[in-house]
Amino acid sequence: MGILTRKYIAYVGTYTNENDSDGIYTYNLDMKTGNLEHIYVTSKVDNPSYLHISSDNKFLYAALENEVYNGQVGGAVAAYIINQGTGKIDLMNVEITKGKSPCNVCTTSDNNYVFVANYEGGSVSVFPVNDDGSLKELSIVLKHEGVGPNKIRQSKPHVHYVTLTPDGKYLCVVDLGIDSVKFYDHDRKLGSFTLNEKLSLKMKSGCGPRHMEFNSNGQNAYIVTELSSEIAVALYSKENQTFEVVQYISTLPKDYEGENTCGAIHISLNGNFLYASNRGHDSLAIFKIDRVSGKLELLGHSSSYGEYPRDFVIEPTGNFLFACNQNSNSIVTFKIDLNSGKLEALKKSVKVPSPVCIKFISLESNYE
Repeated sequence: MGILTRKYIAYVGTYTNENDSDGIYTYNLDMKTGNLEHIYVTSKVDNPSYLHISSDNKFLYAALENEVYNGQVGGAVAAYIINQGTGKIDLMNVEITKGKSPCNVCTTSDNNYVFVANYEGGSVSVFPVNDDGSLKELSIVLKHEGVGPNKIRQSKPHVHYVTLTPDGKYLCVVDLGIDSVKFYDHDRKLGSFTLNEKLSLKMKSGCGPRHMEFNSNGQNAYIVTELSSEIAVALYSKENQTFEVVQYISTLPKDYEGENTCGAIHISLNGNFLYASNRGHDSLAIFKIDRVSGKLELLGHSSSYGEYPRDFVIEPTGNFLFACNQNSNSIVTFKIDLNSGKLEALKKSVKVPSPVCIKFISLESNYE
């Protein structure tokens, strides 16, 4: 009789125009040691930087971060099917986003739509999804307008992140170029989107919002600002139609005077801690979350043990954190202290060319 076990697979998105990367790298995770064992790499695709896995773990979508793709202006998004036995991914199709430099992807919980954030395009591309997980043709492009005070980084809209509210009711679009988080009503019958002005948020001038994550209760959102190196804590109420910032807190030590841009934020599995990556200070900031107010308290920092930690991930059991150090071509493993939130670097670094993003899935295996 077979014994049912669980294995954990990691997918790493990279920049292929740097350091001879071949695309998306796949690893097995040893849950006892935190070691990543390389098992596959995709056939070469152009700049599969940011990855997203469907809620049923069957499909992987990759933003192909280019300004021109196959001779057409704009980047693209690729759809892969995940082998449920091995974790290997196979390409199904690629669709053009009609927006330059796509840098983030998300799906609805039912996997009927894929949304792509186009950084240079200042827009969101909307793709309906076929039953087999492949992408239909582009249906809508949501285009932003405006500028911010930073003449170099905010001369136009720069959509950097797209996600859904935990209740699935609204599409949230984080725009670094115009210091805004915009909410869109989604009419699924008509396939249309309408800007919700009441919920949409204008943030601190020049802060440059980059990524956003909701906590498990669905009432608090955490927005990392790339240009001002802060976390904004926002309260979301579907009933009252409100979304408002209640706290800004720095990701840096008080005595740090060097250059820095924030990368990503993620919340611990137990909901008690939040982590943010600092590029320049080259660290992971550690915050405690007040479970009543949702506000943050800075506990300290851990070195990322590499240069320019762009993104990181907490694997599905919540015990390990993996940081992608883009400029030093490495992924470093950290053990999470579940009581204090502190990070212990295990120095189990793996070499990956220009890693940008890492995502995990868990798969069941049947052994005799």
